[in-house]
Amino acid sequence: MSNMIGLFYGSSTCYTEMAAEKIRDCINDICGNDLVALHNIAEDPVTLMADYQYLILGIPTWDYGELQEDWEANWDTIDTLDLSRCKVAIYGLGDQIGYPEWFQDALGYLWAKIVNIGATAVGTWPNQGYQFDQSQALTADQKFFVGLALDDENQFELTDAYIERWSKQIIQEFGLL
Repeated sequence: MSNMIGLFYGSSTCYTEMAAEKIRDCINDICGNDLVALHNIAEDPVTLMADYQYLILGIPTWDYGELQEDWEANWDTIDTLDLSRCKVAIYGLGDQIGYPEWFQDALGYLWAKIVNIGATAVGTWPNQGYQFDQSQALTADQKFFVGLALDDENQFELTDAYIERWSKQIIQEFGLL
Protein backbone atom coordinates (compact mmCIF):
# COMPACT_ATOMS: atom_id res chain seq x y z
CA MET A 1 0.00 0.00 0.00
CA SER A 2 1.18 3.45 -0.86
CA ASN A 3 1.82 6.13 1.75
CA MET A 4 0.51 8.63 -0.77
CA ILE A 5 -3.08 9.80 -0.58
CA GLY A 6 -5.36 8.67 -3.37
CA LEU A 7 -7.99 11.31 -4.12
CA PHE A 8 -10.82 9.80 -6.19
CA TYR A 9 -13.65 11.96 -7.48
CA GLY A 10 -16.56 11.93 -9.90
CA SER A 11 -17.45 15.23 -11.52
CA SER A 12 -19.99 16.08 -14.19
CA THR A 13 -19.82 19.86 -14.02
CA CYS A 14 -16.18 20.32 -12.90
CA TYR A 15 -16.95 21.66 -9.40
CA THR A 16 -16.03 18.41 -7.63
CA GLU A 17 -12.90 18.23 -9.77
CA MET A 18 -11.95 21.83 -8.90
CA ALA A 19 -12.43 21.02 -5.21
CA ALA A 20 -10.20 17.94 -5.66
CA GLU A 21 -7.46 20.07 -7.15
CA LYS A 22 -7.75 22.61 -4.33
CA ILE A 23 -7.59 19.85 -1.70
CA ARG A 24 -4.55 18.31 -3.43
CA ASP A 25 -2.76 21.66 -3.57
CA CYS A 26 -3.61 22.50 0.03
CA ILE A 27 -2.38 19.14 1.38
CA ASN A 28 0.77 19.30 -0.73
CA ASP A 29 1.45 22.80 0.62
CA ILE A 30 0.88 21.66 4.22
CA CYS A 31 3.08 18.57 3.89
CA GLY A 32 5.70 20.17 1.66
CA ASN A 33 5.66 17.54 -1.07
CA ASP A 34 3.50 15.87 -3.71
CA LEU A 35 1.52 13.56 -1.47
CA VAL A 36 -1.84 13.46 -3.30
CA ALA A 37 -2.55 11.52 -6.49
CA LEU A 38 -5.74 12.56 -8.30
CA HIS A 39 -8.01 9.98 -9.91
CA ASN A 40 -11.09 10.89 -11.94
CA ILE A 41 -13.25 7.76 -11.65
CA ALA A 42 -14.58 8.36 -15.17
CA GLU A 43 -11.06 7.53 -16.38
CA ASP A 44 -9.35 5.52 -13.60
CA PRO A 45 -10.76 2.31 -12.11
CA VAL A 46 -12.00 2.53 -8.53
CA THR A 47 -10.11 -0.71 -7.86
CA LEU A 48 -6.99 1.49 -7.56
CA MET A 49 -8.37 2.64 -4.19
CA ALA A 50 -7.06 -0.57 -2.64
CA ASP A 51 -3.49 0.56 -3.48
CA TYR A 52 -3.66 3.38 -0.94
CA GLN A 53 -3.62 3.50 2.85
CA TYR A 54 -5.18 6.98 2.80
CA LEU A 55 -8.10 7.99 0.61
CA ILE A 56 -10.08 11.12 -0.06
CA LEU A 57 -13.29 10.62 -2.02
CA GLY A 58 -15.24 13.42 -3.68
CA ILE A 59 -18.89 13.05 -4.64
CA PRO A 60 -21.59 15.55 -5.62
CA THR A 61 -25.26 15.03 -4.85
CA TRP A 62 -27.49 15.36 -7.90
CA ASP A 63 -31.08 16.54 -7.90
CA TYR A 64 -33.18 14.64 -5.38
CA GLY A 65 -30.39 12.90 -3.47
CA GLU A 66 -28.99 11.01 -6.45
CA LEU A 67 -25.47 9.76 -7.11
CA GLN A 68 -23.28 11.38 -9.74
CA GLU A 69 -23.17 9.13 -12.83
CA ASP A 70 -19.52 8.04 -12.53
CA TRP A 71 -20.04 6.98 -8.91
CA GLU A 72 -23.25 5.23 -9.86
CA ALA A 73 -21.45 3.29 -12.62
CA ASN A 74 -18.82 2.11 -10.10
CA TRP A 75 -21.12 1.65 -7.09
CA ASP A 76 -21.17 -2.16 -7.06
CA THR A 77 -17.43 -2.45 -7.69
CA ILE A 78 -16.72 -0.56 -4.47
CA ASP A 79 -18.30 -3.43 -2.52
CA THR A 80 -15.57 -5.77 -3.83
CA LEU A 81 -12.69 -3.67 -2.46
CA ASP A 82 -10.75 -4.45 0.70
CA LEU A 83 -10.40 -1.06 2.37
CA SER A 84 -10.08 -2.48 5.89
CA ARG A 85 -6.59 -1.00 6.29
CA CYS A 86 -7.57 2.40 4.86
CA LYS A 87 -8.40 5.70 6.45
CA VAL A 88 -10.90 7.55 4.28
CA ALA A 89 -12.10 11.16 4.26
CA ILE A 90 -15.00 12.19 2.05
CA TYR A 91 -16.13 15.54 0.70
CA GLY A 92 -19.32 16.32 -1.13
CA LEU A 93 -20.89 19.09 -3.14
CA GLY A 94 -24.55 19.94 -2.93
CA ASP A 95 -27.14 22.71 -3.20
CA GLN A 96 -28.70 23.45 0.18
CA ILE A 97 -31.17 26.03 -1.17
CA GLY A 98 -32.32 24.28 -4.36
CA TYR A 99 -32.49 20.81 -2.79
CA PRO A 100 -32.81 21.34 0.99
CA GLU A 101 -34.41 17.93 1.63
CA TRP A 102 -31.54 16.06 -0.04
CA PHE A 103 -28.52 18.21 0.83
CA GLN A 104 -25.34 16.12 0.64
CA ASP A 105 -27.23 12.81 0.51
CA ALA A 106 -24.64 11.21 -1.82
CA LEU A 107 -21.94 12.09 0.73
CA GLY A 108 -23.86 10.05 3.29
CA TYR A 109 -24.42 7.14 0.91
CA LEU A 110 -20.73 6.91 0.04
CA TRP A 111 -19.69 7.20 3.68
CA ALA A 112 -22.03 4.33 4.65
CA LYS A 113 -20.68 2.20 1.81
CA ILE A 114 -17.00 2.63 2.73
CA VAL A 115 -17.66 2.10 6.44
CA ASN A 116 -19.66 -1.05 5.67
CA ILE A 117 -16.72 -2.54 3.75
CA GLY A 118 -14.35 -1.90 6.65
CA ALA A 119 -12.66 1.45 6.04
CA THR A 120 -12.01 3.84 8.90
CA ALA A 121 -13.75 7.14 8.20
CA VAL A 122 -12.26 10.47 9.29
CA GLY A 123 -13.00 14.09 8.54
CA THR A 124 -16.40 14.92 10.03
CA TRP A 125 -17.47 18.52 9.50
CA PRO A 126 -19.75 20.79 11.62
CA ASN A 127 -23.19 21.41 10.14
CA GLN A 128 -23.49 24.97 11.50
CA GLY A 129 -23.75 27.69 8.88
CA TYR A 130 -25.86 25.67 6.45
CA GLN A 131 -29.59 25.97 5.72
CA PHE A 132 -31.18 22.67 4.78
CA ASP A 133 -34.12 20.53 5.84
CA GLN A 134 -32.69 17.01 5.75
CA SER A 135 -29.51 15.16 4.89
CA GLN A 136 -28.39 11.55 4.75
CA ALA A 137 -24.87 12.82 5.47
CA LEU A 138 -25.36 13.71 9.13
CA THR A 139 -23.70 11.85 11.98
CA ALA A 140 -25.90 10.01 14.47
CA ASP A 141 -25.97 13.02 16.81
CA GLN A 142 -26.98 15.29 13.87
CA LYS A 143 -24.24 17.83 14.78
CA PHE A 144 -21.79 17.01 12.00
CA PHE A 145 -21.66 15.95 8.40
CA VAL A 146 -19.77 12.69 7.83
CA GLY A 147 -17.35 14.66 5.64
CA LEU A 148 -16.70 18.12 4.23
CA ALA A 149 -19.91 19.67 2.88
CA LEU A 150 -19.35 22.21 0.11
CA ASP A 151 -22.03 24.28 -1.60
CA ASP A 152 -20.44 26.15 -4.48
CA GLU A 153 -23.90 27.13 -5.70
CA ASN A 154 -24.76 29.21 -2.62
CA GLN A 155 -21.58 29.54 -0.52
CA PHE A 156 -18.75 29.63 -3.07
CA GLU A 157 -16.96 32.30 -1.05
CA LEU A 158 -16.51 29.82 1.83
CA THR A 159 -15.09 26.94 -0.20
CA ASP A 160 -11.39 27.81 -0.05
CA ALA A 161 -11.41 28.44 3.71
CA TYR A 162 -13.38 25.23 4.33
CA ILE A 163 -10.97 23.21 2.19
CA GLU A 164 -7.93 24.65 3.95
CA ARG A 165 -9.35 23.92 7.42
CA TRP A 166 -10.56 20.43 6.48
CA SER A 167 -7.30 19.52 4.76
CA LYS A 168 -5.36 20.33 7.94
CA GLN A 169 -7.87 18.33 9.96
CA ILE A 170 -7.72 15.18 7.84
CA ILE A 171 -3.93 15.21 7.55
CA GLN A 172 -3.84 15.12 11.36
CA GLU A 173 -6.52 12.42 11.49
CA PHE A 174 -4.57 10.40 8.93
CA GLY A 175 -1.59 10.68 11.29
CA LEU A 176 0.57 12.35 8.66
CA LEU A 177 1.38 15.49 10.70
